[in-house]
Amino acid sequence: MNRIGTKMIMGAVMIAMLGGTTGANAATAWQKEHPRRTEVNMRLANQNRRITTERREGELSRGQARELRTEDRGIRAEARFDAAKDRSHITKGEQRRLNRQENAVSRQIG
Repeated sequence: MNRIGTKMIMGAVMIAMLGGTTGANAATAWQKEHPRRTEVNMRLANQNRRITTERREGELSRGQARELRTEDRGIRAEARFDAAKDRSHITKGEQRRLNRQENAVSRQIG
């Protein structure tokens, strides 16, 4: 096979590979940004900022901050587990349960 033919085949293979990858990435990005899942993740990020602020201001001890972050990691793990069961979505019931858990951590922050 000549050089031009080989280059054309390699180019076609690369385009096919990139096209498949882009489609998969787009689906994954959309799934990660599902509205209920996004709300849960935003609340967890906000709580992490609050923990950091309260720790800096001396309102929380290092141990308290560590414990609160551990609780948040548990909530995030539950959200990921729930999402893995349903094509990266969480149900309204799962969202309510996660929100109740986040509310409990929020009250502990202060």
